[in-house]
Amino acid sequence: MRFHNLDPAHEPQPLAKVLKWALIDRLSGRRKIAPPGPPAPFFAGPRRPWAEGGDRLLWIGHSSFLGRLAGRSFLIDPVLSSRIGFTFPRYGEPGLTAAELPEVSVVMVSHNHYDHLDAASLRRLPRGVPVVAPAGLGGWFRRRGHERVVELGWWQRVEVDGLAITFVPARHWSNRRGFDVNRSWWGGFVVEAAGRRIYHAGDTARFSGFGEIARRFPELDAALLPIGAYAPAWFMEAHHLNPEQAGEAFVELGARRLVPMHWGAFQLTDEPISEPIERMRRWWQAASPGGGRELADLAVGETLEL
Repeated sequence: MRFHNLDPAHEPQPLAKVLKWALIDRLSGRRKIAPPGPPAPFFAGPRRPWAEGGDRLLWIGHSSFLGRLAGRSFLIDPVLSSRIGFTFPRYGEPGLTAAELPEVSVVMVSHNHYDHLDAASLRRLPRGVPVVAPAGLGGWFRRRGHERVVELGWWQRVEVDGLAITFVPARHWSNRRGFDVNRSWWGGFVVEAAGRRIYHAGDTARFSGFGEIARRFPELDAALLPIGAYAPAWFMEAHHLNPEQAGEAFVELGARRLVPMHWGAFQLTDEPISEPIERMRRWWQAASPGGGRELADLAVGETLEL
């Protein structure tokens, strides 16, 4: 079975475009890859024990978050490794090591790309922790000994230890080994408990689904939106948001806080790894979103209190 985006036109790039971006433009000198530059800053302040206090989010780095709602902790897209996919080194350190992670109620994985599904990081977690994954990806976890795996399609919902988790659409694709394009789904998560709700978009480009997410989940406390991996635009904007598009999506979602992610750790595309947050800050200053909205510009390892 193959999965598809909401718009039938939103398919993965054809092989000719992939070869142009990955090989032909590079060999001809038309593709300009910027030096990586500095990574996302690391939070150097004091941390209080995770078990103390209320609802919060800690940015581990890239798209990885440790969250806590109603006293229940959870992980989304945990990537703790110094390298992903045998190719991409990590710049900077993750905000937490595996030894520093608290006990969690559930792990959520948005899709099977290596910067979101990292086998080495998941091996460091207890196999008995429930995993919520997209439809078609459950077998990957079961083959590696994970005992409790729930596969969800878009808009499907499951409750785990008091956390209501809904898998929501995204405009993206899946592929891990070259021959398994779109054999599993991709998406984001809305996590709810005790009147709080947060949205983690996974990987996504701009699409009509943001409006439907806003309609079904009004008054989001935080929207965790990807802002990096956009250059060159002719190739990447079919799969990823740039910072300005992320800002527009945030306004459409009607969330209270924008938490930028998917930047600052891995140079997956051609822009410097710190450029996305610089553009995000300029957009925020120029757009001046009102209504009590906040830009939660976190450092790696920093906690956002909800």
